[in-house]
Amino acid sequence: MSERNDLINKMLEMQKKFIAHEQKNGISGKDYFCAPEGSLLNTYNEEYMKMVDKLVDVAHKDKGSIRT
Repeated sequence: MSERNDLINKMLEMQKKFIAHEQKNGISGKDYFCAPEGSLLNTYNEEYMKMVDKLVDVAHKDKGSIRT
């Protein structure tokens, strides 16, 4: 349960930073989906999706189910 909570808290913190960046600078769809390598958006997208994937694995483990 702790690992799941840690992941959720990290994801929420990332979302807050992303929203602040978006409100300050604006983000186009192209910037979001085709962000240059090494940019904040690219890093955000890659790291966030890794956390989402891990969170799904942890949730399945907690419930004793199998991810298909």
